[in-house]
Amino acid sequence: MDKKPPQNSAHATLGLLRPSRRAVLAAAAAVPLVTILKRPANAAEFQFKYATGQDPTHPVNIRAQEAIDRIREATSGRLDIKLFPANQLGSDTDLLGQVRNGGVEIFNLSSLILATFVPLSGITSMGFAFKDYDAVWQAMDGELGKHVRAEIAKTPIMTLSKIWDNGFRHVTSSTRVIKTPEDIRGFKMRVPPAPALTSLFKAIDAAPAPINFNELYSALQTTVVEGQENPLAIIATARLYEVQKSCSLTGHVWDGYWVLGNKRAFARLPADIQAIVTRELDRSADDQRADIAALTESLQKDLSAKGLTFHTIDREPFRKVLAGTNFYAEWKEKYGATAWDLLEKVTGKLG
Repeated sequence: MDKKPPQNSAHATLGLLRPSRRAVLAAAAAVPLVTILKRPANAAEFQFKYATGQDPTHPVNIRAQEAIDRIREATSGRLDIKLFPANQLGSDTDLLGQVRNGGVEIFNLSSLILATFVPLSGITSMGFAFKDYDAVWQAMDGELGKHVRAEIAKTPIMTLSKIWDNGFRHVTSSTRVIKTPEDIRGFKMRVPPAPALTSLFKAIDAAPAPINFNELYSALQTTVVEGQENPLAIIATARLYEVQKSCSLTGHVWDGYWVLGNKRAFARLPADIQAIVTRELDRSADDQRADIAALTESLQKDLSAKGLTFHTIDREPFRKVLAGTNFYAEWKEKYGATAWDLLEKVTGKLG
């Protein structure tokens, strides 16, 4: 027969110190519910992560941070958004997955790369379509932009503002100067993982290789590829001039940044906060567009001083090469007659 432990044992002492279940419940009931639910002082009611792929000095991040600061002030701190630039939270393709599943609430993404998920997004970067910024904003702030935004909204993500400017894209090289369609034949170049750009350069007989932006500098430095294509602002802020010798002002496509939000996360915000977010991001979109326009005028001089040689080209021979292929006809079929008609309202007949 087992003996009972002596009353002065440690077991008995712990038993005396342990409160009864009834006492615990009574004590909990005595604490006001408001005390349990009350947020700590200065704690935000909503917390969002805002990711971008661009260098912290890029106008995208400068203007995004300004919008974030204004949103915090206008909501009296109820919405706190933290900015994570330069692919800190993953590559562009990783972050697209995160904003879709809600791991990241806001993500700034090139329309070209968004096209891997929402194909119609790529129509904004149709090869040699837009002649100038007047045409770009007429399309993107008008019917075509509205049509693309509606298509994006059919997915778990949505656009939170008007489109931001990523600029006209130009080709750089470390091995050859690109001036004519003949010069680009067989040219081993990086393109983003974007079907529209891969298709464009294949159509003019280059050798495009899709590579994520966070791997671009290394790919150029180790000559995995000879060159790449990007707007001047990206060439400058990513210091691509350090690993490239020449820049051909091809202006082959215009690209924009959509500020994408997770729909479930945005829907949790009260209507007044939603309106503030859209208002302030739109304001920063206008500011960022002005930044890129100003930079376009100054960057060529700055980059020349850093050793990058610029070459003006005639774009018409490239258009003629494209017109002699099935390039435009194939993309018209993919995007559909409605979207294509909205594009050609601004650009004129393509192909």
